[in-house]
Amino acid sequence: IRERQREGIAIAKRKGVYKGGTRKLKPDQVIAMLDRLVQGVSKARAAREAGVSKATLYAYLKESSAG
Repeated sequence: IRERQREGIAIAKRKGVYKGGTRKLKPDQVIAMLDRLVQGVSKARAAREAGVSKATLYAYLKESSAG
């Protein structure tokens, strides 16, 4: 069963069905949020001001440090 499941998922990915979620913030909004963190605003407050969860903020931080 698991083997067939993996095959089905691989086929779906090739077809473009697994695309991931939509972006919550535009690039300029991400930059503004990161600037707030540099200014010393807490992560919780910066996330709240941007209208995203702390988990989303951490995802953007991870993405910005990796890229």
